[in-house]
Amino acid sequence: MGPAQALPVGTIQLEHPWSWLRKGWGDIVAAPGYSLTYGFGIALLSVTMTTLMILGKMTFIIPFLIAGFFLMAPLMAIGLYQMSAHLERGESLQRCQALEAFKRNQGQLGIVTGILFVVLQAWLLTSVVLVVLLFNDPFPTFERFVPVVFLSGEHNLVLLALTLVGAAFAALVFCMSAITVPLLMDRHVDALTAMRTSMQAVVSNVRPMALWAGLIVLIVGAGMVTFYLGLFLAIPLVGHASWHAYRDLVPRP
Repeated sequence: MGPAQALPVGTIQLEHPWSWLRKGWGDIVAAPGYSLTYGFGIALLSVTMTTLMILGKMTFIIPFLIAGFFLMAPLMAIGLYQMSAHLERGESLQRCQALEAFKRNQGQLGIVTGILFVVLQAWLLTSVVLVVLLFNDPFPTFERFVPVVFLSGEHNLVLLALTLVGAAFAALVFCMSAITVPLLMDRHVDALTAMRTSMQAVVSNVRPMALWAGLIVLIVGAGMVTFYLGLFLAIPLVGHASWHAYRDLVPRP
């Protein structure tokens, strides 16, 4: 069996990411109860995890978990892709479930899930190494962590290295997962083909996809700085828009 070949991808322009956001907003307007409830669930999960970190006196890990959130977001939005697919076909959302989307190609989606978890674990391990390098205390408080790492000026080289490594993780995950999950739930292809197609879509449309990545960070980041409250709208908007991105990037024959 030869190596997995990418599916044919389309060429897009800089205005396409803005079009995806408009279409994503249209999906929210068409089914606000379903979309916003899904977003509220993600926001509630984020608040719960942060609260557990605070109670466990591991607040220093929160910035790294926030970065990890972006790594896992393509998978977490699978239910929103499913909603957009139903709306596209004019179907009712009454029985639309994320589990239904996962079951369509669960073996290959399971592989992608495993890969994303490995990347997330690698990122968290990198953050732990940073903490070990900077602190004698393996569980520094958040109040101590921020001044030492970001404000003291004594660890700029380590901070620069962490920033570059984090950017590399983010770029890798974006390339391999920009459209992988919606592609796998929409078509019966294997995980390697889906990831190669995603990477090809990014490489073939560098400027608009870079804009799209920046818009995702801006919108989701705005949701996070509101103490996660804004995620109830940010996640549905980006999730629905990502489905339309997939539709434009991998046109059907």
